[in-house]
Amino acid sequence: MYCWVAVRGSATVATRNDDVRDVKTFVNADDLTQAAGRRFVELASEAIAQRQRFLTALSGGRTPRLLYELLATDAFVGRIDWSRVEVLFTDERCVPPDHPDSNYGMAAAALLDRVPIPPTNVHRIRGELPPTDAAVQYREELRRVLGVNGRFDLMLLGMGTDGHTASLFPASGALEEGDKEVVATYVEALQAWRITLTLPVINVSRHVAFLVGGSEKAAALSRVLSGVPLPAGRVKPEAGALTWFVSRDAADCVDL
Repeated sequence: MYCWVAVRGSATVATRNDDVRDVKTFVNADDLTQAAGRRFVELASEAIAQRQRFLTALSGGRTPRLLYELLATDAFVGRIDWSRVEVLFTDERCVPPDHPDSNYGMAAAALLDRVPIPPTNVHRIRGELPPTDAAVQYREELRRVLGVNGRFDLMLLGMGTDGHTASLFPASGALEEGDKEVVATYVEALQAWRITLTLPVINVSRHVAFLVGGSEKAAALSRVLSGVPLPAGRVKPEAGALTWFVSRDAADCVDL
């Protein structure tokens, strides 16, 4: 049993399946968000300097939204060359972009409409289309933007209380997809369709960052970090870095 009680800390955790993850803990959501914001700026600057653009995938969720709002503030917006940022999405609900449940709509209100990013650099999933059509269209868009053998510079992910990430839910057939980068998936627990990136494209990212806050996530986080094969635990970048930014209440005690 490992218990993190420092107000700020970092631990490299080896799980039962020998996977190694960098877990950074913070006293509250504000500190977590500030640290994630600094990492976003660092990776954007590095990617633009080395490859002339920064490819990132945004996710939905409360904790990621805090990061988006921070990046749009005066303290951060000027530290990124937004003209060279390409924004894609990890997943989307099958709703129009102006629907309250739209991941794109949330990211637009919190960040994209508040920073000088060219509209052509924002690539949303068209949740208003039939699910299969939306998945095919986004698969083509993803391949066009990434190019041959392209990789995301930063994949931002959240995690649900059931251990799902993006729209990869426990027992979903989408978890076993080995070829298609984007699929439509029916989530039985929600009685709803989603469009999601799949593990093959997530796991070739240069950097993956999980943003996890709240005591309600503690049980799932404990299971993931102890090697239980929940969807979030199957995110294992093949040649990239994996960092967990977690609030103290989500990670006080993790049973390894």
